[in-house]
Order: sequence, then C-alpha cells, then structure tokens
Amino acid sequence: MTLDAYTYVFAIGTIFALLEAYNNGANDVANAWATSVSSRSVTYRQAMVLCTIFELTGALAVGARTASTIKNGIIPSDAFGDNAGVQLLAFACSSAGAGIWVMWCTRHSAHVSSTYSLVSSIAGVGVAAVGASKVQWGWAGGQGLGAIFAGLAMAPFISGCFAAITFMLIKVTVHMRKNPVPWAVYTSPFFFLIAGTVCTLSIVYKGSPSLGLDKKPAWYIVSVTLGVGFGLFVLSALFFVPFVHARVVKKDQDLKIWDIIQGPLLFKRPTPTDAEHLHAKVPDYAVVQHSSGSETDVSEKTKQAPATKEVTSDEVAALPASSAASDSEKNAVPSIEYTYEQYQQLLRDAEDRHHANLRTKRGPLGWAMRTLHNNRLSAGSIHETHNLIATVKRIPAQIIVAIFYGMHYDIHTAQVGINNSPEGRRMARVYSHAPKYPNEVEHLYSYVQVITACTASFAHGANDVGNAVGVWAGMYAAWSKGTPSASKEDVPMWQLGVTAAMICIGFITYGYNIMRVMGNKLTYHSPSRGSSMELGAAITILIFSQYKLPVSTSMCITGATVGVGLCNGTFKAVNWKRVGLLFFSWVMTVPIAGLIGGCLMGLALNTPHW
Repeated sequence: MTLDAYTYVFAIGTIFALLEAYNNGANDVANAWATSVSSRSVTYRQAMVLCTIFELTGALAVGARTASTIKNGIIPSDAFGDNAGVQLLAFACSSAGAGIWVMWCTRHSAHVSSTYSLVSSIAGVGVAAVGASKVQWGWAGGQGLGAIFAGLAMAPFISGCFAAITFMLIKVTVHMRKNPVPWAVYTSPFFFLIAGTVCTLSIVYKGSPSLGLDKKPAWYIVSVTLGVGFGLFVLSALFFVPFVHARVVKKDQDLKIWDIIQGPLLFKRPTPTDAEHLHAKVPDYAVVQHSSGSETDVSEKTKQAPATKEVTSDEVAALPASSAASDSEKNAVPSIEYTYEQYQQLLRDAEDRHHANLRTKRGPLGWAMRTLHNNRLSAGSIHETHNLIATVKRIPAQIIVAIFYGMHYDIHTAQVGINNSPEGRRMARVYSHAPKYPNEVEHLYSYVQVITACTASFAHGANDVGNAVGVWAGMYAAWSKGTPSASKEDVPMWQLGVTAAMICIGFITYGYNIMRVMGNKLTYHSPSRGSSMELGAAITILIFSQYKLPVSTSMCITGATVGVGLCNGTFKAVNWKRVGLLFFSWVMTVPIAGLIGGCLMGLALNTPHW
C-alpha cells in the first residue's frame, strides 16, 4: 500500500470513526440521560448543557491516555504481522461496520450498544482479515467473545437487582408512609450519601493512569469515596434540607433558589399565613401531560375516512386522558379500531402540530421551519423550474433543521397522537399499574437524580470514550508511523477532545430518537425511580470493571429500568414487548455488525488492484 493509499484509507476511517463517536452519543449517552429527562428532573436542553460539560471534563481532565487499538483483544496484536496497511484497513472497516449499524438503529429508534457494535464489527473484520482461527472466540481472560455474550446476559439482570434494592429502600422508607413528605425531606441526605459514594467510587476506581488513579491503594480509594459521600451528606443536611423544608413543608412560594445559601436560617423563615390553602411550588412530574384537544382534534379528522368501526367524538372523549386512569375506567372504555392509514394519519397530524409550534418560534430553527413550510415541492417532476427554486431555498433550511431540531424536541410529545393506538393503549395500561407519588416527594429525588446523571456523563467521558477513540488512535498510529500499531498506543489529547465533542454533538442533535423510546415507553418514570435506575447501573458497571468483564452502560440502565418497574408489584408495570425488542436488537447486533464489518473488509482486501 502506497503512502497516498495510506492517507486515503486513514481519511475514510477517520470519517467512520467520528460517525461511530457521534452514534455513541446519540445512542449510549442519550440512553443514560433518558431516565432524567423522562422523569422531568431536567429538561432536554438542561441535559444537553450538563452532558457537554461533564463529558468533555471527564474526557480531557481524567480520561485515560491509552486505549486498546484492537478492542478487547478479539484480534491478537501480532495477527497482522508487519503489514500496517492491512491493520489500517481493518480498523477503518471496523469503524464503518459499527457506525453504519448504530446509525441505522438510532434512525429507527432501536436501542443498541455502540460498544458491542464495535466489538462485533472487529470480530467480523478479524475473520475476513486473518481468519476465524485467529479470533478470540472464548473467554480470553474476560476479553473474548465468550465474555461478551456472558455480559450480555448478566449485566442487565444484576443491574436490575441493584436498582430494585435501591428503589425498595426509598419505597419502604418514604413512599409507604402515611405522611411521606417529612420522611422524604429528612432522609434525603442519606440518599445523597449513597449517590455520592457510589458515583465517586466508579470514577476513582476506573481513574486515569496519567493521574496515577489506577495505582492508588485501597485506603486511598475508600477515603476519597467516603469523603465525597459524607461531604455531600453534610452539605445536603446544612443547605438542602432547610431549603426543601421551606418549599414543600411550609409551602413558601416566595422562596428562590438562591435562598439556599441561608442554610439552617431557613428553618426560622416565617410560614405563609395561607399555607394550608397553598400547594408546594414544585414541578409536575407526571410522565404524560396532554395538551388541550390534541386527541379530539385528530380523531375528528380521521373519522372522516373509512374505519373498521365508526369513531364518534363521544367515544374519543371517553378515552383515558391521563396515565393515572383507574382499571375500572379502562375497562369501561370501548375498543376503537383504526385502520393502518388512519393510525399513520394520527402520527402525521401530531407531528404537524409539533412543527406548527416550532414555526412560531424565533431564531434559526423557527426561520428554517417556516422556510420549509412555505417552499414545499408542488406538482411536477423535480426538474420543473418551480421545484428547482424551492429545492435551492430548502437546502440551507434543512441544514439548520438538522442542527437545531433535536434541541427543541420534547420526548414527552412522543405520546401525543397515539393514545388511541395499540401502542398508546399499551403504555396507558403499563402506567396504570405504577403508583403515582406526590410531586413534593418526587421533587426531592430530582436533585439526587441530577447528581447521578452528571456523574454518569463524567464517568462516560473519562472511561468509555476509549471505546470510541481506541480504533481511531490505532489508525492514526499506523498511518503516521507506517508500521503496525502496538497492542496499546498513546492517544493524543486532540483525539480525545474531538471524540468527546462528537459524542456530545450526537447526543444533542440525534439523541431524542433513543430517549423517546427508552424514556417513556418502557415503564413509568419518576425522579425517585430514575435515581434508583442510575445508581443500580453505576454499581453494576463498577463490579464488572473490577473483573475486567466487558459491559455496556446501555444494557445496565435498561436492566435497571426493568428492575425498578417490577418494584410496582406486578409484571404488568413493564412494557415487555418493548423489552423484547430491545433484547432482540442487542442479540442481532453481534452478527449484523460483524457481517457488515467483515464484508467491507473482504471486499477491500479482494478488490482488483494493479
């Protein structure tokens, strides 16, 4: 392979490596933040800001400076011999196979693990490049394909157990009390202690070799983790408890967030004279919040088309308006059957309403949506003059929409327009089996959940960024040196920064495709449930990392979500059809990503050349 060919392959491989990093953010990181956004602990925009800060900080400040160039040792380092060109091509095809598969899955809201996709693609490339006998199919010290399949089964189950234990602790301590609000207020520091200790341990134990954190003794790790945990405990007792006590117990609606600095002095703050007639000033954490007339308007449109059953406005009005409808109400609701065309019209009308709202906004996105709406293609072929002019006007608007659309997407609107569909009825049934706790209680755990979500992003940037940058670093080493890269290569700081930035961009612009599925279509979410899910996933990742077993953050949070859903006391509180689809996508990732990478490598190696 000539120098020009090396450069060409490296350029193509870089594009796919960045695409793989982009998909990592759109899939894995979006999945990690889905519980916080779905629980309404943070808005999507707040999640974007926090994710960007903590992902970049973790990657640049604490991120590991070395990464395995052949992920998880599936292909031995000496398998390529002295042929740097074949190794460079293998890395490029691996990134391409993983990037193509995860991009397709994200586009169709199918949740997969980008780490497993990359590993599977490398395995397929290994078969095509060096033969099946050179690929590590067994356990291989926890790094072979056998260990990967073991992690696929164990991680979700263990994560679900830890999450269930955490939520049951909250449920027994707080939710099952006759007056849960005071219990939630005064026990909140203990959950700050648990969250701070677990999350800090996950960072310190998997810390950066460049800072020497990987060589610290046990006493150092214990001291730092407990120090941070008890530090949060003390700070929350001094500042957080008085603040929420004034807000939710005294129902002081004049309290501002900056009043938290007064600490214990807030206990002496006078109680409002009309407190008994007031509601605590806290957000509404209901998963489904319907806009007025949204369903009725759509049904009035669709009933004009032929249906298997006549749909009247009275029947539509009789449908459950919220996720909290009782079982008796649901049994009284008549079954309304739509044709496939009517159902698609429901979704299109809901999307049209969403786009109509966007067109009223100021700024780039509002301009772009208005431009697209006012310059729609009309009758005739694309080469007609009026269509050519409209296409030219639409191009800049489409670019703006691609950049900003995800920033303005509310994942809760995924419910709008499908209440009368099989999916909508299934979600309503799932939500009906989950107790709805007071907003005042859930408000306390929204703060804990922000801590767990931010720490998850920090840990992802500090540790898991190596999954996205490892193959790219191997390509860069082979291209710049002209010799095969070693089993471990130094990762330049700029590569870490670029990879982390692409992960954040993927989450911001495309993450809503995964968040709307994982967030509100699996089980009922609330801040107390969401914080338990994230803690359960963090504990599982920590245990697996100790034994160097491959584990996916996405699979852990999915297992934790199911575990917390089962704590509602019935299997009906989980959308098992969606769980089955998720598990199916995990299993199919291994052969499909491996096949894509292997086919690309086989075609590249056997292309006629002179």
